[in-house]
Amino acid sequence: MDSQQTARRSYFHAADLPASLVVFLVAVPLALGIANASGAPIASGLIGCIVGGIVAGLVGGAPLQVSGPAAGLTVLVFGLVQKFGWTQMCAISLAAGVIQLCFGALRIARACLLISPAVVHGMLAGIGVTIALAQFHVMLGGKPRPAALLNLKAIPYEVGQLLAHPTTAEVHAAVLGVVTIAILIVWGYLPARVRLIPGALVSVLVATVLGNLFFTQAPRVAIKDGSLFQLQVPQLPADLGGFFVAALTIAVVASVESLLCAVATDKLHSGPRANLDRELIGQGAANALSGLLGGLPVTGVIVRSAANVTAGAKTQGSAVLHGLWIVLFVLVATPQLNKIPLAALAGLLIHVGVRLVNLHHIKELHLHREVVVYLVTALGVAFVNLLAGVGLGMGLALLLLLRRLAYLKIQVESRSTSWHVAIQGALNFLSMPQLTAELAKIPSGARVDVDLQVEFMDHAAFEALHSWRHTHEKSGGVVDIDERHEAWYGAAKSGQPRVKRD
Repeated sequence: MDSQQTARRSYFHAADLPASLVVFLVAVPLALGIANASGAPIASGLIGCIVGGIVAGLVGGAPLQVSGPAAGLTVLVFGLVQKFGWTQMCAISLAAGVIQLCFGALRIARACLLISPAVVHGMLAGIGVTIALAQFHVMLGGKPRPAALLNLKAIPYEVGQLLAHPTTAEVHAAVLGVVTIAILIVWGYLPARVRLIPGALVSVLVATVLGNLFFTQAPRVAIKDGSLFQLQVPQLPADLGGFFVAALTIAVVASVESLLCAVATDKLHSGPRANLDRELIGQGAANALSGLLGGLPVTGVIVRSAANVTAGAKTQGSAVLHGLWIVLFVLVATPQLNKIPLAALAGLLIHVGVRLVNLHHIKELHLHREVVVYLVTALGVAFVNLLAGVGLGMGLALLLLLRRLAYLKIQVESRSTSWHVAIQGALNFLSMPQLTAELAKIPSGARVDVDLQVEFMDHAAFEALHSWRHTHEKSGGVVDIDERHEAWYGAAKSGQPRVKRD
């Protein structure tokens, strides 16, 4: 079935109920940590979770995808909050949602997937590095610097200060952060049956209990009573040009991340496939409403989506229910959230950030010789800014593509009774000087074996090769052309149209 086609939509299945509880337990600590790392009000993470789950779940086209605040947007949102302020950031989220609605209406979802995977994975890795470096300072009881490079440079000083002149609050925060990370690492090696309980929940819960019993001086979450239900009125900034660029950036990054997550989630189950254009509409509606209500921008999140599938969800009812569980949780347990140490959320985000530097992706990209694109993108995102990193990565990916299209290797050698010509790469009009120069080395009347292993051959290349063959055979020579893979020459000679197979 085509991924754009879906079976008749079913909105709830009995298996969605337990699955929604698992996703709820995964989502809450992550939402709190992402909000804190984004420089946004803590409650905004929960609002984003609620709206992402309910609205994107009901309207979107990816049945088992779960949407909410994502680590992949953290660095971008943090920068925009610092530049514009929170109420203006809400307006940016609203505008980004409207842009996504337009993307979905124009049915350009597939075009959003044209970005090189090396650039996407590099972007996420750069974001992960930035998050980890910033949250390291929060874990030590301090505050992050405004840039990843500054955070990196400050680490030796912060650690030295902690060792030389420790305060009780800093020591308590550091211990709770380390405990959180240790639990998350160990949790990944436990049996699958145990890991049905989310490690994020266990680590934050243990750190919270320890923090309230023994490490009481560590800074904590601060959510004002009723703040979740105070409507934030989005405000337009004075810089409308910067506002539009910011909204477009959020829309594009959130759309690409959501669509990649939808495609990845489809690979985890055998149910109905995602309708990607409809998913963009769902994401746009969720972001517009989240911005209006004072929530973080949302996107499809692979951690929650994978947990949803693993827990046995069958329809989007699970995502919707997880949003409703969060509403219920906020109504009855907001005071308990204020007991969570910020260092525990920082430890959770450090673990998430490090995991965004995915070694499996690096290995795959190395096989395709695209690691350099990954590294340039990651370093650009981490140490310059997101747009610069992605721009550098896409530019380099395009240059490498052009280089591959222009690559040509021709070897001409004389053997005992014949000449051997090996041609590899792409034969096009740009390679005509090299091709004709190499073929000119072969004496008239010789027997020639041509080993043709080309990925592409245009009409100019065919004409040059065929003309040389005709001339050589008229002089008494023999030419045998053997095409190893794609029969470009044979098809052109017979007059058949040639379309490269995937």
